[in-house]
Amino acid sequence: MNLKNTSFSRIEGWINEIDKITLDFKKTTQNLTHAQLNWKVNKQTWSIAQNMEHLIVVNESYFPILHQIRTGKYKTPFLGKFKFITKTLGSALLKSVQRKKKTKTFHQWKPTQEEEIKEIFVKFEKHQEELKQQIEEAEDILKKGVVIASPANKNIIYTLEAAFDIIINHEKRHLQQTKEVLKTLLKQ
Repeated sequence: MNLKNTSFSRIEGWINEIDKITLDFKKTTQNLTHAQLNWKVNKQTWSIAQNMEHLIVVNESYFPILHQIRTGKYKTPFLGKFKFITKTLGSALLKSVQRKKKTKTFHQWKPTQEEEIKEIFVKFEKHQEELKQQIEEAEDILKKGVVIASPANKNIIYTLEAAFDIIINHEKRHLQQTKEVLKTLLKQ
């Protein structure tokens, strides 16, 4: 199998998924008022706007790593030299974002606690375009099988390919959470 074609195929798949997620967020949120986007079920639950902002914060935390890899300044974590550990941690993290069960997020990935987030869909849509560009520009480094540490915890390591799978599935998870918040909101 040609690795180049495999990389391109994966990239194309991620791009398509991002487009679908963005469109689904748009369809879900386009008719909501500013107040509805910022409405919370309770103090422990994020608003729709916070869910979207969280995705931006998480995804953008990978951008400096990608830049460091491209410029040759990224140092592969020591544990990244052990494929078994890398594969196990990557698979475990992917499974955790695919579950519907709520989990605590790392502090640096929490959305703002402000009462109102303005123009969130505009920010989200712009971010999604930037995310696609970052993925497209990673084709050459994907071929190298680069291993990275999570931006939130240097002891959690996985391949860059796994990172993109995690990002996409994490977005799907928060899209579902957004729909659940909207469902509760509409019952009010």
